[in-house]
Amino acid sequence: MSNRKRNQHLLWRSGFGPGMQQIQSLDQIHSVDLWKGILQNAGGEPKKLVVAENRLQNLFEGIEGEDAMRQFQKENKAAIAEQVKLMRQSSREDLKKLNHLWLDEMVHSPAQLREKVSFFWHGHFACRVFSAHQQQELLHVIRTHALGNFGELLRAVSKSPAMLAFLNNQQNRKKSPNENFAREVMELFTLGRGHYTEWDVKEAARAFTGWSYDSRSGFVFKQQTHDDGVKKFMGRTGRFTGDDIINILLEQKQTARFITEKIFRFFVHENADPKITAILADEFFKSGYEMKVLLHSIFSSDWFYDNRYMGNRIKSPVEFMAGIRRFVPIQLDNPNSSLVFQQVLGQVLFLPPNVAGWPGGKSWIDSSSLMVRLQLPRIWASKEDFRLQMKGDDDVDMGRSPEEMQAARRAKNFITRAGAADWNWEPVWKNYVDVSRERLYEEIAAHLLQTKSAPGRQVVEPFVDKSSREHYISSTIVQLMSTPEYQVC
Repeated sequence: MSNRKRNQHLLWRSGFGPGMQQIQSLDQIHSVDLWKGILQNAGGEPKKLVVAENRLQNLFEGIEGEDAMRQFQKENKAAIAEQVKLMRQSSREDLKKLNHLWLDEMVHSPAQLREKVSFFWHGHFACRVFSAHQQQELLHVIRTHALGNFGELLRAVSKSPAMLAFLNNQQNRKKSPNENFAREVMELFTLGRGHYTEWDVKEAARAFTGWSYDSRSGFVFKQQTHDDGVKKFMGRTGRFTGDDIINILLEQKQTARFITEKIFRFFVHENADPKITAILADEFFKSGYEMKVLLHSIFSSDWFYDNRYMGNRIKSPVEFMAGIRRFVPIQLDNPNSSLVFQQVLGQVLFLPPNVAGWPGGKSWIDSSSLMVRLQLPRIWASKEDFRLQMKGDDDVDMGRSPEEMQAARRAKNFITRAGAADWNWEPVWKNYVDVSRERLYEEIAAHLLQTKSAPGRQVVEPFVDKSSREHYISSTIVQLMSTPEYQVC
């Protein structure tokens, strides 16, 4: 197997595909050295993506103590209600901005590994709240801890206002526990279904009472609503708090197995190999849940480059769009067009379908979504308007007036948006300047496709512009991106 094929495989799985500036170096560099560079580029703290301020925090600035806060809220009901109204109105647009910003990071950031692992955690810790500020803060937590210690990430996410709000822990109080948060921490975040009892859920819910957040400081522990009684959880007895529950969950080897298998399915293959994942999980557990240890074991192994793991993972909609933009620099006329495609293809950042996140795999492809995928590169390249039938979203529609609902339904029937404004072809053409005309098609196909076989030139060239060398390169790339083979990596 060629260096190029191995390296493109590594770049797609550890990031969002090769950038055009990397293409020519992939023949020479060894995958071991490429992996070292990927790790090095992912180091350092991520720059926070900021789109929204905390309006309520600004309103309450300088007020100290619960009694003073209650008095202020009593005297300023109208002002607070107005701020809440403004927050709701602005959050929808701010969430769009956050979507654009993060997608741009996926495309342009040299820290591809950090963004790809953050993208994985974004689905693992699925959170659907409509506060742009809360989503912004949760994303920063995920991106900051993505490559660090899983236990620290788990604790930070569990204490984020976004997750506490989404899983209803604000309603979890002594003598009236809400089990939703405790259940999902075990079922989705750590152990997986079938590895805990209903009694464990009830006792964990008691331990998580008091975990809350306020308008200013984020996470707060409210002692007055916490059940400090004795609990029996997973064979242990004590006056457990939420932190104690998380510690006990991290002590379970099943947590390491569950996380490892899920990471394998995301980064390697949807059918996890039990022998390989058992070894990986053991290493992960012994490391104290250090993510770089697990990722290094995966991406530096010989089996990772086995033919059975190459060219058969269906790209998610976000990976598909980011990969196109990494290969050819694209400036969208209307950034909202990427949001439209995310919705049509079934993956909108910050809007997971449910608490379990996006299922992935073959669920990304059906007859309608495949047709849109095959058209998208040509739509972006054509600079023409397009018309797409949109899917409804009950959660997004909640809170709208009847008039707004009616207008939204009309808009969802067919949406028209501008296509891509500019594909910057200059660096692309330069990369192929030394390739003979006879070899151009094979070279481009080898750079774009990870499948064992590629569509022959007799299939693609009838739709290619042969009026010049440059037009041939550009149109061949667009046509190959519009093939079923490009949907996998």
